[in-house]
Amino acid sequence: MGRFQGTPNYILSDALREIVNAAIILQRPLLLKGEPGTGKTELARVIAEDLGLHLITWNIKSTSKASEGLYVYDTVQRLNDSRFHDKDVSNIRQYIRLGKLGEALTSEKQVVVLIDEIDKADLEFPNDLLYELDQMSFDIIETGEHFKARRFRPPRRCGASRKCTSRPCDTTCFPRSSQSFISSGRNMI
Repeated sequence: MGRFQGTPNYILSDALREIVNAAIILQRPLLLKGEPGTGKTELARVIAEDLGLHLITWNIKSTSKASEGLYVYDTVQRLNDSRFHDKDVSNIRQYIRLGKLGEALTSEKQVVVLIDEIDKADLEFPNDLLYELDQMSFDIIETGEHFKARRFRPPRRCGASRKCTSRPCDTTCFPRSSQSFISSGRNMI
């Protein structure tokens, strides 16, 4: 995978392009802050388009909970199935539904995640995801499963066109994690 260059339909500064590429190389989330209409959400779409990656969008509402982004355990459905003997309820996994962040962290392919309008959520919402974003992993408590983002090691390239060889060169190559995260909102801390 190459570096993020942008697209003809999205004008960005050299500084922003370098910030995006630094976040990708360092395998760290990129949090954007700005006024409405400044292109924060569109940037995630452009990154996904330019790099040929799938975009997963998590639209945050005032009622959104951070844990819902990882997974939801449907206890009501399990109780209902148990009560009416509709299904075998011993397999808890059938009642676990991954959220958008959970989908990204368990993806077999590299993706871009947009956590949009994060400022609409509870004040503690971003803090509730810090550990998972730092570790790029999460646990499903009910099943005891642990998921860690897959690390991709694409063909290593030096410069713009030649593949790395085993001999030393003067260009540093970086493996990329399976996810790039973009968060947008006006009041991020």
